[in-house]
Amino acid sequence: MNLTVSHKNSQDSLIVYLSGELDQHTADIVRSAIEKEWTKKLAKHIVLNLENLTFMDSSGLGVILGRYKQVNNDGGKLVICCINRQVDKIVELSGLKKIMSFYETETDALKALGEE
Repeated sequence: MNLTVSHKNSQDSLIVYLSGELDQHTADIVRSAIEKEWTKKLAKHIVLNLENLTFMDSSGLGVILGRYKQVNNDGGKLVICCINRQVDKIVELSGLKKIMSFYETETDALKALGEE
């Protein structure tokens, strides 16, 4: 039930780092943190770095899908990078890999969004 959310801006992208567990108890924390930064309109895209995310349930999947739709509706892209093996299994089973883009590294994700 422990989660840390941090972020930084990189050209046209908001990079969000999630560390810990993303579940029904912490989903609102992530939703609020991303919403707070997104409404500032400082970025066109979001990169979710999940390297240190150790657990995610359906509530977490819902938060990610909701942000994905929001960013797409605003004309941007949301991509995921650095996903660890345990969380990757959940994402694979959910079908998110069929609609979202995933990258091995943060650098690869930023390059795919047109940043160098």
